[in-house]
Amino acid sequence: MPDGWAGRRVPGRIEDRLIVALDLPEVQAARAIADKLADTVSFFKLGYWLMLAPGFEAFLAELLAEGKRIFLDTKMFDIGETVREGVRRAAERGISLVTVHGDGDIVRAAAEGRAGSGLHILAITALTSLDERGLRELGHQGTVAEFIRGRIENCVAWGCDGVIASPDDVAMIRQVPGAERLLVVTPGVRLAGEGTDDHKRSGTPAQAIAAGADYLVVGRPIVRAADPAAMAARIVADMASAA
Repeated sequence: MPDGWAGRRVPGRIEDRLIVALDLPEVQAARAIADKLADTVSFFKLGYWLMLAPGFEAFLAELLAEGKRIFLDTKMFDIGETVREGVRRAAERGISLVTVHGDGDIVRAAAEGRAGSGLHILAITALTSLDERGLRELGHQGTVAEFIRGRIENCVAWGCDGVIASPDDVAMIRQVPGAERLLVVTPGVRLAGEGTDDHKRSGTPAQAIAAGADYLVVGRPIVRAADPAAMAARIVADMASAA
């Protein structure tokens, strides 16, 4: 087991395994959705949509003060020292999950930055919007599954805590030696019969949980719903049907 590994920790309550992505252009709108979900959701993802918006820092502080867990979707991709210190700052703030991208030097530096904290480092395998045509455009000639398997094997060796992976990929990931210790956080989740938006590899909440996902990330189906809390409750019920 890698030194400083934060450990695969999954909440006992299924509702605490739903992460709502507050992918909205303004902090005011994100705060309004968070307020509507206050009694239903304990975990929020904050990403590029909000990070440069006025008032983001205060909003982040509010969520942490309220006891909410935060997934900071930064996809850090830089030289080791920059990533190490960026992760260290996130750990100091009490962030629960942060994404990094890149090679072994980058991921190992991120793991060093979160040492001694409860922060979990998540590596990107392949975005849910990526298919084999897109993979070839990036210079990889194999299949998406082959690419992901190689990333998982490396993440285990590099001391990563977990990975981001589509519902389609979870079952395969769990078969990779050593991957039983990795958190698998799964975006691209939609209830049956709903559109997949720009996700090319998606699945239902129940399918993702049954395959071995630890957390599900859901954004637009909840934040654009007429009743966000009711939609979140429907997704949690679907998750529970497979738990």
